[in-house]
Parts: sequence; C-alpha cells; structure tokens
Amino acid sequence: MKEAGYEVAIFPGDGTGPEVVREGVKILGTLAEGGPAPWRATEYPGGGQYFLRTGREWEPESEAAARRADAILLGAVGWPGAMLANGDIAGRALVLGLRESLDLFANVRPCRLYPGVQHRISGQYREVWAPKNVDMVIVRENTEDLYTPARGRLRRADETEVAVDTRIITRKGAERVIRYAFELARARLRGAPEDGVRRVTCVDKSNVMEGCRFFRETFDRVAADYPEIERDYAYVDAFTQWLVRNPEHYNVVVATNMMGDIITDLAAVLQGGMGFASGGNIGAEHAMFEPVHGSAPKYAGKNQVNPFATFFAVEQLLRWLGDRHHDHRLVGQADRLERSIGAVLADGRARTYDQGGTVSTSGAGDLVAAAIRGERR
Repeated sequence: MKEAGYEVAIFPGDGTGPEVVREGVKILGTLAEGGPAPWRATEYPGGGQYFLRTGREWEPESEAAARRADAILLGAVGWPGAMLANGDIAGRALVLGLRESLDLFANVRPCRLYPGVQHRISGQYREVWAPKNVDMVIVRENTEDLYTPARGRLRRADETEVAVDTRIITRKGAERVIRYAFELARARLRGAPEDGVRRVTCVDKSNVMEGCRFFRETFDRVAADYPEIERDYAYVDAFTQWLVRNPEHYNVVVATNMMGDIITDLAAVLQGGMGFASGGNIGAEHAMFEPVHGSAPKYAGKNQVNPFATFFAVEQLLRWLGDRHHDHRLVGQADRLERSIGAVLADGRARTYDQGGTVSTSGAGDLVAAAIRGERR
C-alpha cells in the first residue's frame, strides 16, 4: 500500500478515445466520493490528432509521466491522415512504444459475458451464449513475434518487389507469458465454466510453424511446475471454431502475439462486441489498460459509442494496482465497480447503439455512477 497515493497517467488519445476516457474519469471520481482518493489521475495529450496539430506524437513530459506512473489508462490512438514518415500510424509511441519501452510483455484480455448483454449475429440481436458459459481470460504475448522490427521491403526502380516480416519467438518471451498464464489460472479458483477445472490452453500452429513448436515446448516445460493446473492444446484454426462452439471449456488461454491478436477480437463477440472488451498490457513493474475498440473516427464527437470497455479497463487497473501493492482498498473499489457495472447491464438500462439501444456514452456513465452511489448507500 502506498500511503502517498498512486499516480495514474491518462492518455485520452484520438477520436472517441477522449469521450470514453471522460466517462472512465467520471467513474474514478465517483468511486472516490466520501473520502480522499488513493490515486491521482492526470491527463496528457498525444496521438494522431495531436501529431497533425504539432508534428509530435506526444511531449517529452508526457513520456516521462508514463514511465513514472503507477498505472496508465489509454483511450485510443489513430486518426485518418496522421502517419509518420516511415508509414506507421502517428500515435504508435503511446501503444506499441510503451509496450516496448516499459516491457509490457503480457496482453491480458478478460472475456466474460454479463447478464443483459446481447449479441449481434448476422445482423440480429440474439441470446446465443448463456452468460454462465463465457468466463475466460486470454493472455497474449505482447513484445515479439511478427510485431518486432525485423521486417522490410526490397525496392527497385521505385517499386516494391518483396516485403518481409520475420517472426521472432524467444525463450524469455515465451516462458514469462506462459508462466503468467499459469499463475493466473492458479488464482482463478472457479476454473472453467464447463467443469470448474483450472486449465491453461496453449493456442499455436505447431503442426506447421517452427516458432509455434518452440512455444509449445516452452509451454510444456513451464506446465511441469504447475501439476495442479490442467494443460490443454489447440491449433489456432481449430480453436476459432471451438471458441465459438464451446466457450465454456476455456479458463485461461495463452498464445503468441499475432495469433493472440486475432483470437481476442473473435472472443470479444462472445461478450457482446468490442464495446465490452478491455485489455491490460502488463509487465513486471508497469501496466497500461485500455478499451481495445480503437478510435472509431466516424463516431467521434457523437456521444454515441459504448463506454463499458473503458469501465472494465478501469476495473482492471484498480485490481492490478491493488494486487500488486497488497492494497485491499483498491481491490474493494474494483469489486464495487464490477458489481455496479453488472447491475446496470443486467436490467438493460444502458444499451448503446451497438446493443440496439439509444443510451449515449455519457448517459451510460451516469447510470454506472448512480449504481456506485446506490451501492455505497
């Protein structure tokens, strides 16, 4: 527990990022009512729109603040026409740059379906999965694989003839993210919805790819240290159908960077869509949390997008800080926020456009804030 309080650096970013972050800050403020907040939240500019205005992705003091913060909350980055000279999107420094510089090696994506949340399949809203059957966490390696800068193009006469992306799988990268997944499974006492078994599923393409064979070999070495946790395996192509057909089988899933990037967005369908999907980028000393839906430029300024992914990101942030510093105050605040979110979703009062409803971004934030206040009373 830090008596002086925790520093939370907030980067609203681009597009709809500032809109959903505004609601996240509202929730933090509501949780702090009735006593001094054990955190200090400070906003910093940056991203693609900031780049178009200033020629810089962010300021040196913003980067310094991110490095000294106890945790980071990121809205979203990316804006049409905001590109760096090397072809990367402007704002990359706030996402991939921080993942690299702070060594945020585990991308942690909870996938839980809450009662009252609908799913849109083939344009229709349906009750496809029972809420009790969707409760897993996907852990994706976050620092290597095809996202490393081992890539390039061969250009001759101003034409690209060859483009190469080299896949990098290291022992260190694989072992630490796999161990994180097993530790998470050890802590998730309720196990998989299907049978209550604590298991970790390794998703790869080891029947074809050498890097995946190495990742699975490392998985087996680490698994030997956790005999009480069941090990499970799936090739990524087969996993995509099993995930949708039998989500209740999965408890913790671990995957390489690129494959994890793909399957986590598929898993978001199980929880109602990207508007409910939050992610934590977690390292040994630092962590950054975000709604993973992107900046959605066409919805910017309309007060329309679903803010619940940001609420879940705030919950993840508080829970991580509380666990890391053994601070029961923060864990209690995370629990309070989760219960309040669940209560609002269950009665269907806060359905935004992506759920077939008409509630605004700020309206959903007001409803969750009211639920927090009601619970406190």
